[in-house]
Amino acid sequence: MALLLAGAVAAVTAANYIVSQLAVWEIDFPGGVDNSNIKWRAFIWILSELMLLVSVAMNYLPLYSGVFKFSVALLMLDFFLCLTWLPVGVSKTYGFRSASDVFSMTYNGTGAPAGWNWILSLLFTAGTLTGFDASGHIAEETKNASVIAAKGILTSAIATGVLGFITTILFLFCTPDLNTVFSLNAPQPFVQIYALALGKKAGIVMTILAVLGLFAVARDGVLPLSGWIGQVDVQGQPRNAVTVIYVFAAAMLCTILPSQVAFTSLVSAGAVPTIAAYGLIALLRLVMTPDRFQSSRFRLGKYAKPFYVCAAAFNALVFAVDISPFYFPVTAQTFNFAVDKWLRREQILRAMEVTD
Repeated sequence: MALLLAGAVAAVTAANYIVSQLAVWEIDFPGGVDNSNIKWRAFIWILSELMLLVSVAMNYLPLYSGVFKFSVALLMLDFFLCLTWLPVGVSKTYGFRSASDVFSMTYNGTGAPAGWNWILSLLFTAGTLTGFDASGHIAEETKNASVIAAKGILTSAIATGVLGFITTILFLFCTPDLNTVFSLNAPQPFVQIYALALGKKAGIVMTILAVLGLFAVARDGVLPLSGWIGQVDVQGQPRNAVTVIYVFAAAMLCTILPSQVAFTSLVSAGAVPTIAAYGLIALLRLVMTPDRFQSSRFRLGKYAKPFYVCAAAFNALVFAVDISPFYFPVTAQTFNFAVDKWLRREQILRAMEVTD
């Protein structure tokens, strides 16, 4: 589910980066920049479908490997510019936030109790620690996979955790004061932050790099659900899988038209099973097979059980955040339907009947 939704999410994100330039250049949109405006939702939908079409079309290019490497290079360029150019721009414009602001100041804009309001910050930051298992998915094409794939998973988790934490702290220092942040009316506020720190024209460069980098996410993915989908062409490209992903993602984007809440809930529903699987695997290894699979070429040894406990606890917390409402009190507009999409009441009742 998460792989299928990745293209749609990347397309919407790219669209939001682009349309945020309207706010930077103070261009009015008919009816206002608001999800309650059907014209605005239709505009986002059309642009998202276009972004998805372009990103998927890249998969059909003959130089598949070259396109992939170029996309990775763009991602790294965008990343390093955020670490270098953005702080320099901030130092020359509105200035860095103080250490007390970054590490001790809180703001409750959710209406939730103070403790849960703080926990809800994991909604976006925890996403850094997903996808680290990618090397395991391509183990069949990896030499010495029993060692290389395992090392890839471990090093990816460490790299994303450490570097993601450092990047988050850097962005907190580079963010304007809260009054300025809350006055930003763009769908993607970071575009306006780029403009404030670097200038409008330089902000366009960062926006373009971010959009092109998102294509690397949207264009990547394999879906081995059946023999036909798993087939590759003479050049080794999974064209059938790409086609299925495009059709599914394009259909999911259509949910933006009736309600932005519907699309957001579907995205959350795609993330919930992934996080649940991460935690469930660790929990079952801890309680069911704690001393099994000792023949593994890359086992954790005496550190295995502590890792199982940490992984199960952390993913349980992230799972709770993913199914939690993000604003309180809860209404039909703010309810998180992810839990209903992933584990409906009918499924629970059916399971209880079978158990009885």
